[in-house]
Amino acid sequence: MKNLLFIITISFLLPSTFLGQANKSIPQNSASVNVFSKSYNHLNDFEKILTPNQITTLNTTLKSSEKKSNTKIIVVTISSIKPYASVPEYAYNLKNYLADNLKLNPTFLIVLSKELRQIQIQSSYEARNRLTEDETRNIINSFAIPEFKKGDYYKGLENAVTQIIKKLE
Repeated sequence: MKNLLFIITISFLLPSTFLGQANKSIPQNSASVNVFSKSYNHLNDFEKILTPNQITTLNTTLKSSEKKSNTKIIVVTISSIKPYASVPEYAYNLKNYLADNLKLNPTFLIVLSKELRQIQIQSSYEARNRLTEDETRNIINSFAIPEFKKGDYYKGLENAVTQIIKKLE
């Protein structure tokens, strides 16, 4: 009787062990997916829309403004925001990633996509007291977008960065 019970128990357990499969397609929400680079500088031209000289010049401006005003501005150009649904959502999650995972804590994060024709300036909570949402929107509309429409993405980014720095001084 014990042998029969043993055989029945094994016959029920073995097929489930052999036929069980790991679920490799576990759905993840976009917040848990890491699509970001492992390192970031002041200027990150992932979309490759700037020349090496433009990158060097804007990087110098960003670094010197950080030393003067203790304000870290990080600029990122991207061609895709997948798996995120919008540039603001991408920028929000990237800012959190930079602060939490890379300990960069940018005061301002500028995300630009030439391909998607969108720009987002994400600011830290403390920076919102120094530069309001309306002022940020005005900087984008008055100083960046006119240059972007001309096809000069470097000049648009430079203007936006310069205006942010002026407002914070």
